[in-house]
Amino acid sequence: MVIRQLINAWGDVRELDVLGIGYATPFLEPFRENARRVVAAMPATQGAETWPIGAPNLVCLADENALPLPSAMFDRILIVHGLEESTDPVALLSEAHRVLAPSGRAIIAVANRNGLWAGAENTPFGHGRPFTRAQLETIVRDAELEPCAWSRALYAPPWPVLAPYAELIEPAAAAVAPPFSGLILLEAIKQTFAVRPGRVRAPVARAALRPAGALSAIRKLGLGKANDLRHS
Repeated sequence: MVIRQLINAWGDVRELDVLGIGYATPFLEPFRENARRVVAAMPATQGAETWPIGAPNLVCLADENALPLPSAMFDRILIVHGLEESTDPVALLSEAHRVLAPSGRAIIAVANRNGLWAGAENTPFGHGRPFTRAQLETIVRDAELEPCAWSRALYAPPWPVLAPYAELIEPAAAAVAPPFSGLILLEAIKQTFAVRPGRVRAPVARAALRPAGALSAIRKLGLGKANDLRHS
C-alpha cells in the first residue's frame, strides 16, 4: 500500500533524484530502477543499516541538522520516522528544504498525537514526539516549505489480535473517527518566486499526492488502508 501510493504520488521519477530521511528505505526500493539517484540519510541518533541488501550501500549516517549533501540536489524527499525523534524538527526540515530542488516535493509521515499508535511502544510509532496536523503544518511552514496535501492512516488499533481485520476496520474507523488515526501524512512543496520590478509572482502549489488514497504503515507491519487525501 505504501509503495503503491508513493508511485501514484510521484509518478515517473526518471531523471529525478530521490532522498529518504529517517527510516525511509523500505519505501525507496521501487524508485532505484528508474530514478537518476536514490540515497538515504539516517540520523546519527537513530543509527543506520545497510541498504539495499546485496548491492552497493546507498545509506549514510548523518547529522540531521547538517546533511552531507549539496544544496538543491533532490527533486523528491521522503521523511519517515525522522521528526518524532529529532531534537530540532524545524532544523531537520530546514535541511530538507536546503537540499530540495526548486519546486521539489517532500512527503512527511509522523505519528498522530491523538491516535492509539503514539502510545504503542512495541512499534516505531510509539517512540519520540507525536504531532497534531496543526503542529506539523506549523513546523513545515517554519522551515519555509508550503503544505499542499495531507491525509491520515492507521485507524486499526495496534493490537496484534486485530491485525487480520485491519482492512475492515480502517475504512469504518476513518469515517466515524477521522482525528484518531495513527499516522498523519503531509506533502509540501519548495516554492520559488519569480521577481520582476514592481511585481512578485508565486507559482501555484499542486498536490502530488492524489485523492486515490494515502501512505499507510511500515510495510513489515502489514496494516490497512488510509482514507482519502484532502487538500490543505
